[in-house]
Amino acid sequence: MLKPKIAVINTSASFSSCYIHVDKISAAVQEAVRAAGGIPFEVRTVAPSDFVTSAGKKARYLMPTRDLIVNEIECMVEGAVLAGMVCLTSCDKTTPAHLMAAARLNIPTILLTCGYQVGGEQSDGKFVDIDDVYESIGAVACGKMSLCELCEMSDHAIQSPGVCAGLGTANSMHIVAEAIGMAMPGNAPIYADSKKLYQYTGLVGERIVDMVQRNLCPRDIITKKGVENAIMTVLAIGGSVNTVRHLSAVATEAEIDMKVVETYEALADRVPLLTAGRPNR
Repeated sequence: MLKPKIAVINTSASFSSCYIHVDKISAAVQEAVRAAGGIPFEVRTVAPSDFVTSAGKKARYLMPTRDLIVNEIECMVEGAVLAGMVCLTSCDKTTPAHLMAAARLNIPTILLTCGYQVGGEQSDGKFVDIDDVYESIGAVACGKMSLCELCEMSDHAIQSPGVCAGLGTANSMHIVAEAIGMAMPGNAPIYADSKKLYQYTGLVGERIVDMVQRNLCPRDIITKKGVENAIMTVLAIGGSVNTVRHLSAVATEAEIDMKVVETYEALADRVPLLTAGRPNR
């Protein structure tokens, strides 16, 4: 009864490549929490995927599901008076939702980013990934590519679990989670289902128990300086513009007195672009 009770937030579903490996990661994290002296409780939430849940209602579910995840975590974790959280974060809306929930509840929390997918080779030997598919949709629409060619690309573009391989919202927010201090150093970006990712499951299990014992809480980490550091990181790597809305929401939940959009604008002229990751090439 005296052991720390740790929520393992498993935001996953079987209908998306973003999440199909997360159940295995959850089991590994739970084992690591037990080994570190805590008691894990898996908490499942709705798992929006921009691949899938943008199909209905003209994609109007996407942003509301982010906030729904936050509310579900609050209900299950605060309602059960759990001591800490490990959030298994993957697709676009899960990372901001987990950061928002951490800031709102302010109990010891660590995010484990669950990695990116890899593409594959077509019959002609050309490498393709999901960003190539995205970019080719317009080519089909204007007659520069046939639908059959697009279908062949789609057949080879995703060859593993994980989020879109390019520097879209998911990978950008994974990097934000690390830059702000809520994920372990070196966790983002990382290849999904890799040996390195499973090494991190042991590290976060041990770390969250230590954080609970020391009462190290998100609002000690998600500070104005922390958000500024995340913004500078986004600008330096050319990350997704969606980080603006998500970091604004995280700062609001953490009750930080700052204007995130104005901070982006102020820092944009000072922070150089250090790398041009896809799809920002």
